[in-house]
Amino acid sequence: MSMRTLLVTGAAGFIGSNFVRMLARRREPVRIIALDKLTYAGNLANLADLLGDQVTFVRGDICNAELLDHVASEYRVSEVVHFAAESHVDRSILGSGPFVTTNVIGTQVLLDLAKNRKLDKFLYVSTDEVYGTLPEDQPDVKFTEETPLQPNSPYSASKAGGDCLVRSYFHTFHLPVLTTRCSNNYGPYHFPEKLIPLFVTNLMEDKQVPLYGDGKNVRDWLYVEDHCDAIWTVLNKGKFGEAYNVGGNNEMTNRQITEIILREMGKPWDKYVRYVQDRPGHDRRYAIDASKIKRECGWEPKFRFPEAIKTTIQWYRDNESWWRQIKSGEYLKYYDTQYGGR
Repeated sequence: MSMRTLLVTGAAGFIGSNFVRMLARRREPVRIIALDKLTYAGNLANLADLLGDQVTFVRGDICNAELLDHVASEYRVSEVVHFAAESHVDRSILGSGPFVTTNVIGTQVLLDLAKNRKLDKFLYVSTDEVYGTLPEDQPDVKFTEETPLQPNSPYSASKAGGDCLVRSYFHTFHLPVLTTRCSNNYGPYHFPEKLIPLFVTNLMEDKQVPLYGDGKNVRDWLYVEDHCDAIWTVLNKGKFGEAYNVGGNNEMTNRQITEIILREMGKPWDKYVRYVQDRPGHDRRYAIDASKIKRECGWEPKFRFPEAIKTTIQWYRDNESWWRQIKSGEYLKYYDTQYGGR
């Protein structure tokens, strides 16, 4: 049996780099071709210590069909795990063009690669945001894999576009595809524009944290290593053509998350929390029913939020040079635009 070679797109991003790191740490018997365009959210420092016999880095754009074909041929790629995406809702509101290009067209180019080269597997990493929002007053109602896709932001619409393309290639071309739809991730190497790393690093800089609206938007929080383990499980045990919800079984409001971070970091609410105007079209509540992945693949989350959030905060304390390098230059311009000052 020949060695499995995984093309991991978006491998220098938050979840992609954690996925590569997990496989390398476990010494899984795969070769990894880590592809990333290295846009603002892709950081080669996330992978630098892994590069060698098992992990090869290639800088490239998933929209570049010629490059992808060359990479697939040179390294004898057998499977694709597709993380690469423009992923921040706020940035999609400021400008949706890059989201459609990367998340829809890039996914189509990759699907054509998999079809033309008859690859063994194609796993698309999607998001629970494709489902839209849930009612606040019905806590028992959760997203299942049968929930209609009703995206409410340009970001989630572009991910839903990729979702639908993946489904279509299964039904039209019998491509061996798999889809995962995850809830909000947190953990090491998270780009500091998202809620948890933004708040943690702001507090480390003795700055206020910007809390949207009334802070009562609900999300299900999933530790990134649990998510990576779920992806690997689905890649090996999932049924082609199926989607699998991946949740952390941990619904909390943004206000509750903020309270926990403040408490862990010894900062008072009154001094450090600044309410800012709510995001346009801000989904009120997400909640995941992840019973299918447990039933069919035997996966469930292992990390509990109270311990994992402490691990996450400590990582940012231990890796200050990593995030300080990011929170400069173009990042500050974006921050000023989004939140009205620092």
